[in-house]
Amino acid sequence: MAVVLRLQRIGKRTQPHYRIVAVEKTRGPHGQPLEVLGHYNPKAVKDKEKVTFNTEKLDRWVKTGAKPSETVGALMARARKASKAEEQK
Repeated sequence: MAVVLRLQRIGKRTQPHYRIVAVEKTRGPHGQPLEVLGHYNPKAVKDKEKVTFNTEKLDRWVKTGAKPSETVGALMARARKASKAEEQK
C-alpha cells in the first residue's frame, strides 16, 4: 500500500479550499482519505491562515513512508518557516 500526502479539493468553484490528506496512491482525486492532516486556503490573506496542519500526524505519516506531493512539500516547508519566524519574534 503506497500512501501519498496530497491536496483534495473541496469548496465552491470560485472559492477553492483544499484538505491535506493521506491517501492510497491508487485512489482518485475524490477518494476516501485514510486521514485528514490539515487544510490549505489559497485565498486567505495572511500566510498563517493559508496553511494549517497537525504536525504530529504529518510527521508520523512521513516516518512510515508516505511521500508528499510537490505542492504539499512546498506548503509544509513554507508553514514551518513561518512558524519558526513567529517563535523568534
